[in-house]
Amino acid sequence: MTGKSRIPCASVARPASEASETGAAGNPNTIPHPSLANETEALAAGSAAAARAAQEDAQKQQTLPGAGLPDDPAQQAKAAKAALRRELKTLRASLDGPGKRERDERIGAQVLAWWRHHRPSLLAVYWPLSGEPNLGDTYEALAREGARLALPVVVERHAPLAFAAWTPGEALVLDTMGVAVPLNLRTVARPPALLVPCLGFNEQGYRLGYGGGFYDRTLAPAPRPLTLGIAYACQQADFDADVHDVPLDTVITELTAAD
Repeated sequence: MTGKSRIPCASVARPASEASETGAAGNPNTIPHPSLANETEALAAGSAAAARAAQEDAQKQQTLPGAGLPDDPAQQAKAAKAALRRELKTLRASLDGPGKRERDERIGAQVLAWWRHHRPSLLAVYWPLSGEPNLGDTYEALAREGARLALPVVVERHAPLAFAAWTPGEALVLDTMGVAVPLNLRTVARPPALLVPCLGFNEQGYRLGYGGGFYDRTLAPAPRPLTLGIAYACQQADFDADVHDVPLDTVITELTAAD
């Protein structure tokens, strides 16, 4: 692995029996139900299998015509990341129904507790894509408590994200990339704190995204904002960070206890 650890392993994959009681309003218990813990353990095993399958897939791809030189480490690493993304997308897509909603509620309760502790002047949130944790109820709760929110806006490829002020319930439209943005764009400076959705993450707090590099370019300039990665526990995987990758301050899953 590369990169210095910014988050302890226990905070990324804490056993259900050690989860802290920092639950949602009206329900302080965030210890996963045994059935949820068992399902998550199975999915975590699936995540490890996904990483192994990704490596095997990458090796196979390297032997195909036009797939690049088999002995080129850079091409091998690129192919492995692409294969891992495919496997993690499939794994995340398997989460659906009440089980996924329960996970989202547990993640959302921690986001709310984290905001109450840090109270940033502006918090960048995200609108969920393709199976990402849906924190819509949490955004509404944050707004009721006085949080100012913003959504990311893609201005152009190979550029940092811009941000637009947003209040839950405000009209949204899809941009040219299929991302929901406020209908009435009121741009703001980069918020001092960001929720960052993760397709995958590793023990060192590095995020695996979709390959566009938007968040890395956004987080790079000093001063660094606070970053709270959002993922499911089964999305933890083994991968090496690239030189341009920026580690997250912490990662929240349905099994962690962030404050």
